[in-house]
Amino acid sequence: MSEICSKCGLAKELCVCETIAKESQLIKIFLERKKFRKFSTIIEGIDQKEIDIKDLAKKLKEQFACGGTAKEGKIELQGDHKNKVKEILIKMGFSPDTIDVK
Repeated sequence: MSEICSKCGLAKELCVCETIAKESQLIKIFLERKKFRKFSTIIEGIDQKEIDIKDLAKKLKEQFACGGTAKEGKIELQGDHKNKVKEILIKMGFSPDTIDVK
């Protein structure tokens, strides 16, 4: 017998908690200038309790072939990727209306 999700009450294979969580996030994407005039793309507003932020950071780093980190509820990617990040997040299931690119 399969395990049951404590939030939605469905089997783990049918669990929709993460899909619902992706649609309710208010995500901000912006650039930050670091040392030596290098840019970092910052993604914040993702709830760590509902979405695995480290796994999401890993997927984004693989997609853009760049370095980065996930800490304090933020994902930092090395380089200027702010225009491309929104497209990738939409493909991953996030709602386009809740993503704000500055």
